[in-house]
Amino acid sequence: MGVAPAEFPPPVKSYEEFVGPPTDPEDERIEVGVVIVGGGPAGLACAIRLMQLLEEAPAIAESLGEVPVAVIEKGKSTGSHLLSGAMMHPSAMKRLFPELPEEEWPTYGPVDRDAVYLLSPRTALRLPTPPPFRNHGNHVTSVAQLGRWLGQKAEEAGVYVLTESAATKLLVEDGVVKGIRTGDKGRGRDGEELSNFEPGSDVVARATVLAEGTQGHLTGAALGYFDIASEDPQQWELGVKEIWEVQQPLDRVIHTMGWPLKLSARYREFGGSFMYPMGKDKVSLGFVAGLDYRDANFSVHDTLQLLKTHPFFRKLLEGGKRVGWGAKTIPSGGYWAMPKQLWAPGMVIAGDAAGMVNVPKLKGVHLAMHAGMYAAEAIFEALKRGDTRDLSGYEDKVRASTIEKDLYRSRNMRQPFSKGFFVGGAIVNVMEATGGRIPGGRWHTHDDSAIDVFQGKRRDYPKPDGKLTFDKLSSVFATGNATRDDAPNHIRVQRNVPIEVALMWKNMCPAQVYELPEDVQERLDNGGVPDGTLVEVQITPSNCVQCGAITAKGGRLTPPEGGDGPNYQQT
Repeated sequence: MGVAPAEFPPPVKSYEEFVGPPTDPEDERIEVGVVIVGGGPAGLACAIRLMQLLEEAPAIAESLGEVPVAVIEKGKSTGSHLLSGAMMHPSAMKRLFPELPEEEWPTYGPVDRDAVYLLSPRTALRLPTPPPFRNHGNHVTSVAQLGRWLGQKAEEAGVYVLTESAATKLLVEDGVVKGIRTGDKGRGRDGEELSNFEPGSDVVARATVLAEGTQGHLTGAALGYFDIASEDPQQWELGVKEIWEVQQPLDRVIHTMGWPLKLSARYREFGGSFMYPMGKDKVSLGFVAGLDYRDANFSVHDTLQLLKTHPFFRKLLEGGKRVGWGAKTIPSGGYWAMPKQLWAPGMVIAGDAAGMVNVPKLKGVHLAMHAGMYAAEAIFEALKRGDTRDLSGYEDKVRASTIEKDLYRSRNMRQPFSKGFFVGGAIVNVMEATGGRIPGGRWHTHDDSAIDVFQGKRRDYPKPDGKLTFDKLSSVFATGNATRDDAPNHIRVQRNVPIEVALMWKNMCPAQVYELPEDVQERLDNGGVPDGTLVEVQITPSNCVQCGAITAKGGRLTPPEGGDGPNYQQT
């Protein structure tokens, strides 16, 4: 029936490679008060809130040294690696900036109208808007722009924001997290030191916040090292998104379900599209699909291209021009897949890194910001006590908050779709109507890579025309990706795998990182390759936009050199 990618695990030893004590001499270590890994909504909200608190406690602020709060961000700027279909709930912005009018937020304003459609290949049937898709009052947001704006606010507050720096190692000594180590720069493809080589540095701190976002590298290592992962594995979805300049303004937020997915349980295809206005002249259009699908020929990027050929979307985009593209994974395991403990001695985990996403609503930005603020408040309380090893106060704050309430209500609403679209949808409708109580219990999640994949029939995806539909390489170019061709390979996979797995990686990747040998591709084009045939996967790591899908489906994305990857502007 197929082969599971998990049977071919990547050559990675997380604890040995990514967790360890400081190695720099003490006088060469960079000392900061609190170090935050990740310049996204969670990390920046944490930094800003902590500076607000320190402003009222100058003695504590002085005790933290010249750099009381530092944010380590691997992108070219805060926002460079951020992508979301963001309909942002306003609660977190109101709490973080209570004096700032909503008109001054970096958003496109609140949503007025919603519409949900069930698609067939030629028709779009308007449905009553289900409660999870009711966005009235939420703000249309580019999370990349939000990240840049929050970064500026953080710097204005006195936060030291270190961009183009990857956090590659979690520093742990005597069971306590002491900070992180930044990655080396200026190494060649084989790891050799080039003329511009700069070694990484130990950044030691009183407290460490892991707010890495989806597929957090250090988070994954910490969950295993401290044995705080849930017994239910995290699941993931992959979203591919485009920004379009359009001739006619869009007057509503649109969600669709159904076509182009195959809806039977055999294929396990789950997801849908979104389209929302970005002012009067732009729209954001994306497709999101669960990464527990089974057909190796399925491609989220190409599904989005196919979606645009539907008469419904073709009309909305007519005369327009694509001006942006991006891809990112979304944690979708929900409540049960969150870490069983959100802290370890000297460390907390916040936002998408901890799986804080309400999947039915596709909402995570405000939850991440709330978590960041709770982390700041718990750390501040620990600093007042003079001991930051016990950060359990953060756990208490999250469990008593809207984060817990939101995620617990939807705790079982992703899992039923493994039974197929129609059966899963019927079960979830009952869950929604009863506030998650019926059917109750604990519906376990599963590891996406443990789901076997097979070679389905070739899919009839449209050929790129450069106007409405686009290939993967031109899409990568649109991200502003400037990764060196000779940069070290940050992707770990087994290179010789069955054709089902190799073909799945090739089609899954929205950035054309994985390719088949020419002779294998030729055989596929002229009759096929027998199931189980071992093939050697070819990798072009410089194409990678760090979406994280490979980590979900049997490989491992490790941190690239700081500054590599996309430079998103409007996503």
